[in-house]
Amino acid sequence: MLPFALGLSALGCGIGLGLIGYGAMQGMARQPEAIGKLQTAMLIALAFVELVFLLTVFVGAGQFKG
Repeated sequence: MLPFALGLSALGCGIGLGLIGYGAMQGMARQPEAIGKLQTAMLIALAFVELVFLLTVFVGAGQFKG
């Protein structure tokens, strides 16, 4: 069951990263003068999504130790 959960986590992470990137690119295309702010917000959001995925992987891997 755990490999299935890890796979779903990876799928969700990939979809989330794609949506964040898509939204940021749309915003940058509409307002080129706000690229700096949008890029910063995008990178912070990407980091949070990656953090959730990495925590899922580490917690899942910890279950195999004991």
